Amino acid sequence: MIIAVDGMGGDHAPGEIIAGALKSLAEFDDISIHIYGDEQAMAPYLKEHARLKVIHCTEKIEPDDEPVRAIRRKKDASMVRMAQAVKDGEASACVSAGNTGALMAAGLFIVGRIDGIERPALAPTLPTIDGKGFVMLDLGANADAKPSHLEQYAVMGSIYAEKVRGLVNPRVGLLNIGTEEGKGNELTKAAFDLLSKAPINFVGNVESRDLLTGVADVVITDGFTGNMVLKTLEGTASAFFSMLKEVYGASLKSKLSAALVKDDLRGLKNKMDYTEYGGAGLFGLNSPVIKAHGSSNANAILNAVRQARTMVEYDVCGTIRETIRKVEN
Repeated sequence: MIIAVDGMGGDHAPGEIIAGALKSLAEFDDISIHIYGDEQAMAPYLKEHARLKVIHCTEKIEPDDEPVRAIRRKKDASMVRMAQAVKDGEASACVSAGNTGALMAAGLFIVGRIDGIERPALAPTLPTIDGKGFVMLDLGANADAKPSHLEQYAVMGSIYAEKVRGLVNPRVGLLNIGTEEGKGNELTKAAFDLLSKAPINFVGNVESRDLLTGVADVVITDGFTGNMVLKTLEGTASAFFSMLKEVYGASLKSKLSAALVKDDLRGLKNKMDYTEYGGAGLFGLNSPVIKAHGSSNANAILNAVRQARTMVEYDVCGTIRETIRKVEN
């Protein structure tokens, strides 16, 4: 299995990306990695490895590039070449920590949509208190959505939770302002009816305050709402740990206390770090496309590669394709 990696995407590229690729090769002996990027820029971080191949690219997509224009004009960019390799069958999946919009455009216009999928969705696995996590989609691929889009998100998310996360009959919830049937706006009311009839284990409406308690294994919403939930969770976690740091540094007594619980606090921080679960999959495409966090370190890249590998191993895209075909018929 060959996994293509964008060596130039992300805040810490290419060093952390290459380090993550090498960790992945050490972890999995059944994959090879093709890493795309400026060979000269990557050279200081590269190590000889029989299953690592470097493909030189003369361009890169910057964080502030307009996504569609960049994909169309920068034909030799590492992200574009990586996506093209997947389309051409030279790689089974791809991973990038680069420009999110550009990766979505590359996935849509180069890798291509599964027939019958109206809109691909961005779907990370987010943390829960019990450490099991939940899949949430869409988190920003599409700001607007129709009820039929949410139905397709639910089917794709359920398949992913079962095939990749190993959950039996995963619980699918619809994000809403209340748990009662009939709550919400026109979108959620119509979506509720569709999800009730879909081939999934639909558990009804769920509220945002319950997300981290593991109220559902898969949570469905439109991309506008989902992205705000994601940014709120990120901001809350960051603020919480900043306040903890301030409290434990306030006096000699608190500093001594911090020294005693340092490992526990580090474990708590890791537990609430969603990059530990891998990247955000772009569901609804012909092959696995994984968006790693922009600030990914080597460990986050390893987890994103692990996610891509598992999606290929269990043919998640093929299962989505067959299920959507049955739903339409």
